[in-house]
Amino acid sequence: MSKTSKKAASAARRVKIEEMRRAEKARERRNRIITITLSTVIVAGLVGWGGYALNSANEKDEQQAAEAKKPVRGEKSWAKKKLTQNHVEGAVDYPMNPPVGGDHNQAWMTCDGTVYTKAIGKENAVHSLEHGAVWITYNDKASEDDIKALSDKVSKTPYTLMSPDEEQSGPIMLSAWGKQLSVTEASDSRVEQFLSKYVQGAQTPEPGAACTGGLTA
Repeated sequence: MSKTSKKAASAARRVKIEEMRRAEKARERRNRIITITLSTVIVAGLVGWGGYALNSANEKDEQQAAEAKKPVRGEKSWAKKKLTQNHVEGAVDYPMNPPVGGDHNQAWMTCDGTVYTKAIGKENAVHSLEHGAVWITYNDKASEDDIKALSDKVSKTPYTLMSPDEEQSGPIMLSAWGKQLSVTEASDSRVEQFLSKYVQGAQTPEPGAACTGGLTA
């Protein structure tokens, strides 16, 4: 091969190599652009989802707060000044059954989502109400399905307790300090409303007081 031919061939290779380098650089630029674009889209999506989730959580909190302010249809109320809070020994003659407040035993019933299968001391349960618990009671008019549904709900809800009470008038009754509701079925929407409103609610004389470490039988 002549020198001229060799030079031409060498020049052609250099041109080819240069073209390949330019093509490689172009691919790299495209890949960087694609990566940056995808990252931007992902980040924007995450930010948008985070904002949506935060807004949804805020809306849920606002809805719960608004729901808690609504009166519970059919509930009975007793004035706080009529519900004394003395620690006493022995039985107390309460003006309502189940009792919703008044003098009570110094020992409370454990009310950390506790389901009792036998009747419990009313004087001890009232102390639990003083701590902000909701007490669900039932008699033999309540169905087995309703008792099971309420037991499941209570067991998942701190500051609640449940027990039978054959002396009460309604099949299912919910009691908080100074508040009481009677329903016939566990599916009644007011059950959830009552729990949301009165578990550690504004009516609680001693908010934050323990519901653990009390009597268990």
